[in-house]
Amino acid sequence: MNTVRIFDTTLRDGEQSPGATLTQSEKLEIARQLDLMGVDIIEAGFPISSNGDFESVQIIAGEMQNSTVCGLARSIPKDIDRAGEAIKHAKQGRIHIFCATSKIHREHKLRKGKEEIIRISVESIQQALQYTRDIEFSPEDASRTELEFLEEIVQAVIEAGATTINLPDTVGYAMPRTYGEMFAHLLKKLPIIQQRNVILSAHCHDDLGLAVANSLAAIENGARQVECTINGIGERAGNAALEEIVMALHTRKDFFTATSRVDTTKIVPVSRMVSKLTGLTVQRNKAIVGENAFAHESGIHQDGVLKKRETYEIMDPASVGLAKTSLVLGKHSGRHAFKDRTIYLGYKLTEPQLELAFNQFKTLADKKKEVFDEDIEALIDDQLKIAHGLWELVGLQVTAGGNTVPTATVTLRDSNGQTVMDASVGDGPVDAIYSAIQRLTGIKATLTDYRIRSVSKGKDALGEAHVELTHSEHKIHGRGLSTDVMEASAKAYIAAINRLRGISTREQLSL
Repeated sequence: MNTVRIFDTTLRDGEQSPGATLTQSEKLEIARQLDLMGVDIIEAGFPISSNGDFESVQIIAGEMQNSTVCGLARSIPKDIDRAGEAIKHAKQGRIHIFCATSKIHREHKLRKGKEEIIRISVESIQQALQYTRDIEFSPEDASRTELEFLEEIVQAVIEAGATTINLPDTVGYAMPRTYGEMFAHLLKKLPIIQQRNVILSAHCHDDLGLAVANSLAAIENGARQVECTINGIGERAGNAALEEIVMALHTRKDFFTATSRVDTTKIVPVSRMVSKLTGLTVQRNKAIVGENAFAHESGIHQDGVLKKRETYEIMDPASVGLAKTSLVLGKHSGRHAFKDRTIYLGYKLTEPQLELAFNQFKTLADKKKEVFDEDIEALIDDQLKIAHGLWELVGLQVTAGGNTVPTATVTLRDSNGQTVMDASVGDGPVDAIYSAIQRLTGIKATLTDYRIRSVSKGKDALGEAHVELTHSEHKIHGRGLSTDVMEASAKAYIAAINRLRGISTREQLSL
């Protein structure tokens, strides 16, 4: 199969998203992950735009081992020199030059004629060849440029030495059919493209929501490089999303005669890194990397996935770096998914017990948007009456801050009404509390998740703590509420310990 080069411009076009500015260290960290991910070209920045961007491109160029590092430049001599200096020490360096070609850009932005634009573009290519033989040229707004003029300028810049021709849909105006036809037209009209092994590239914006569709249409018609960004971030409505293009090629090998060399299992981790560093949240229903991309709530869908994943999932979550499918329990969920979740949580219910628990779950689901594991545990534990009165928090005193060693004194009451007290130190106040509780209950478990949030407003807001403990083969959740976050944390941990004791009781009863 042919290989489509993935040209990632997250650090250049993606960073132009309002509010998405990255520091030098953040850009370097993302670049490292893109390099490991198998991205062919990393457009690391626009060196002339600022000293910071120049230095970022320079540092990234000096470190990348696998990816080609590219710097963007207008068809202006000082831009090209600056880009050339920035990529000078790259193992593989590229200069990407652009010049507007559409009628509206020629007349209103550049105010230059066709002949002058061709001359400027050719001279820019010749200047860039002093720094690298890898030159990419973009006739900006190509999708709105007359085909005859597009033929002229592409022929001229290839003759001058350009090795990649990018045909951008700069304002997201193109339709898939016409955008694809533009690539097919140039391949047919300009034999020099194949004679010199020039790569045609697509760069699409998402103003009409067609960036990925247009990019795939370009691949169908001969493009062998696609310019895209992680999570589709970029100017205005963004760019074509890297993850969507890569997974379309990966999943529909029966349709496309091309593939990429991206390690797809790194997609979700890199997506989350970019979202965290840019502050741009990924929408829940975003394809491939959205929170709901591999989540099912419909009972019909859940039943199908549990019987055979491929009934409602065309991709394996593991293929993009996710651990597993998420079956979201809500009012649309069915009995099969509910039973599967109770087994996962360690319950062995008889059919009458399952029926009663399922009916209570449905009643709860009508009141809540989403039912969590701890809700189900609480519901079943209440029904079976086996996780109550085991341990109860009676008193808590915490000392922490400054040069003080974090210390917690915890008082518990057991199921027999006996009060016990112990104290412990820890790395922090919460660690000290949990160490004391472990000593008092005699149960040691690994804390695998700890979260705290406000569930009301104001200075006397109610805090909710959530913990997840691992003990033997069991994962147990606990939840605690209090206006004192330390007390909420202690209650959550005790609730989890009580459930762990409950699991032992259930196993002994062989329910």
